[in-house]
Amino acid sequence: MSDRLIAVVKRDCPTCELVEPVLAQLAEQAGLTVYSQDDPGFPAAVPQVIDDRDLAASHRMGIEIVPTLIRISGDEEVARQIGWHRGDWEALSGVDGLGAGLPEWGAGCGAINAEPAVLEKLKIKFGQTGIQSRLVDIGEAEDEAEAMFDRGWSDGLPLVPPTEQRVLRMLAGTTEDPRTVLGLCPPNLVALTVEKVAVNAVMAGCKPEYMPVVLASMRAALEDDFALHGVLATTMFVGPVLVVNGPVRHRIGMNAKGNALGQGNRANATIGRAIQLIVRNVGGGLPQGVDRACLGNPGKYTFCFAEDEEGSCWESLAVERGFTAGQSTVTVFAGYGVQGVVDQKARDPQSLCHSFAASLRAFHNVKIAPAGDAIVVVCPEHDRTFKEAGWSKQQFLQRLYALCEIPGEELVTGVGGIAEGIAQKLADRSFNKFRPGGLLAVRAGGGAGMFSAIIGGWLASGPKGSIPITKEVKS
Repeated sequence: MSDRLIAVVKRDCPTCELVEPVLAQLAEQAGLTVYSQDDPGFPAAVPQVIDDRDLAASHRMGIEIVPTLIRISGDEEVARQIGWHRGDWEALSGVDGLGAGLPEWGAGCGAINAEPAVLEKLKIKFGQTGIQSRLVDIGEAEDEAEAMFDRGWSDGLPLVPPTEQRVLRMLAGTTEDPRTVLGLCPPNLVALTVEKVAVNAVMAGCKPEYMPVVLASMRAALEDDFALHGVLATTMFVGPVLVVNGPVRHRIGMNAKGNALGQGNRANATIGRAIQLIVRNVGGGLPQGVDRACLGNPGKYTFCFAEDEEGSCWESLAVERGFTAGQSTVTVFAGYGVQGVVDQKARDPQSLCHSFAASLRAFHNVKIAPAGDAIVVVCPEHDRTFKEAGWSKQQFLQRLYALCEIPGEELVTGVGGIAEGIAQKLADRSFNKFRPGGLLAVRAGGGAGMFSAIIGGWLASGPKGSIPITKEVKS
């Protein structure tokens, strides 16, 4: 069987229009077959053009640039040339004197079938997505949003339908193999794959560029030391809190400033939500099921924010935890909701530390020590007080620890009219509210308002319960 020549072109390409005489010459002298991606009447100089507006042939041949010239021997491709280059086309076709009077070369254009949205549809059409997740058929009369509520996938808010195309697009946000297993997701210890993360990230409303942060967050949450099953199953208020550091904050547009712990930022809101949906839909952690929270807290919808590193007078949380300033990280913390620290009068760090410590000592209950870990979120105006005094983060934390050392006699049951407390025999001892290393500090918030915050941790914080885990975010 003799060799055959194939060319793939589109009218909306200057180089394809440029080489129309060459295509006609090859059709006449070498029996060239031309596939046109956007106009079966182009090129007009070629007697027979195959209409490839459905792009099936282009997809099958893996066309990325037009014009593309291909030599076929038998059923096998033996050579391919993209764009126009006279010498290369003559060598491939075996026809001399191509394109007399034309420029020596011309760059090609992107093929229509290679455009991301088009490529996704073609992969779906030809069963090439590689998606392993079960496809759920939605009835013609069913409302998609209501169908997802009815099937128990939602956290109580509407979800984005995880169509094949959306999941493919989400997977394009990472270079990781969709089949890679991150670990076993509690409570049902189901293997959590990159693909399953992508499905839930779609439902949460994430953009593909958020995927590396979501993946790093789940890897951190699945570490044994984080104790995700315990975080889920406790009757206390706790849920995963995510703090993001490094260049990725700016790359995906996270909020570290005004209302950083609130609503209004897509990345903050949907990354945290994705983590909660994964635990629900993959791990099986349903409220009033294995999730035994007595009250819970609004952060169990989503609790994710970025640190304002550029504005801080201190090293970032990531640097404090052993990473470099140029690395992107996420720290996962088993935390409660927000407890405010309002101090609008303090102008020196000592006074401000007393306010922070008094608020910290009230966490859980003024009579409970040691309690859980805590994140202190320092607002810009409070941060300025420490900066002007030249205080380091270490000085700040050491002072808080010192002020959170409590005499046992103040904690004895019944003291202050509070039944909660320790036994009388322990009255001569002292107790710190927090374990060593249990206090973390970050800067975030708007430029006006002397309002910082405490994100208290689980009472089971520490090596025998849950400890914060920091993972690098890898593109």
